Amino acid sequence: METKLIKTGKFIDEKEVLAIELTNIHGTYVKIYNYGAIIGKFVVANKNGDKQDIVLGFDDVDQYTSDEYLNSYPFFGAVIGRYANRIKNGRFSIDGATYQLSQAQGGDCLHGGDVGFDRRMWEVLSTIDPSVTLQYVSPDGEENFPGNLTVQLTFKLTDENELILDFKATTDAPTAVNLTHHGYFNLAPQGGSIANHIHRMPASNYLEQDDNYVVTGKLIPVEGTIHDFLGDKAIGRDWDPTEGYDQTYVLDKPYGELTLASETSEETGGLKLSVYTTEPVAHFYTAKYLEVKGGKEGKDYHPYEAFCVETQHHPNAINIPTFPNTVLRPGENYKQTTIYKIEHN
Repeated sequence: METKLIKTGKFIDEKEVLAIELTNIHGTYVKIYNYGAIIGKFVVANKNGDKQDIVLGFDDVDQYTSDEYLNSYPFFGAVIGRYANRIKNGRFSIDGATYQLSQAQGGDCLHGGDVGFDRRMWEVLSTIDPSVTLQYVSPDGEENFPGNLTVQLTFKLTDENELILDFKATTDAPTAVNLTHHGYFNLAPQGGSIANHIHRMPASNYLEQDDNYVVTGKLIPVEGTIHDFLGDKAIGRDWDPTEGYDQTYVLDKPYGELTLASETSEETGGLKLSVYTTEPVAHFYTAKYLEVKGGKEGKDYHPYEAFCVETQHHPNAINIPTFPNTVLRPGENYKQTTIYKIEHN
């Protein structure tokens, strides 16, 4: 087991981008950048004994900041904050004070605003084999969010092929916080469509969305709908092939308990990805808007060639009092754990 800290020679905001490589006894390794807390590689041995990278991204860190990539920006492998998913009209109120955030297409705030945590430089606090802790201090007023927010994220790779993400955050003023990781996964050795990946989610309800994918506050049972993943099902079996999935599912679990959020498997390479989380929901996205040129090994990425399981609190909960609280106050500690576990079918 080891942790390597590698200088990339690239500087952003006068700080050098570092690559941190975590390796376990099986040779599984994960590459993380302190830019955006991006998971750039997640390499495992499949059932055929071949090494396989299961996340989409780039070989060169420069590509994560290129104009071409940012113009079609899919948030490859990054941490999303201060607030994941969409906030209706980019507006919320805390204790009688109203805050107006930037508004993306459709008029709603997306993934924390114009420049979220996914495009910030994080400080490397410590490396302990095989783990790394990153920190980002978001100043009061950044993207119009109130309060100085200090976020720490520890990545740990275990010998059970688990990548554990432990989030912690504190604030000096009441603020809205809802963090997630936006990894794009494909378990097939040669990539391509994820329609034949087998997926399961222990979620009896999903959240209604308006025409701009903003959660309204209504829960809808999955039974009898295309959103029923209570049992193993090919992702493409019931989907609208022009839409795929871009939906938030309410997990059947006690609030705050670390339990299974999803299982996804693929036959050719024989890999299964299980996601565990303390969070109450998981947003399942099948990359409808993915269109990126020159990915790893020069490969282009297209719609429906990856899936995301974004564990978080309910989107837009800051505006829906019946949803779990997403206001963090001074003296309180935000905590979240999400685990990506890889094994053979």
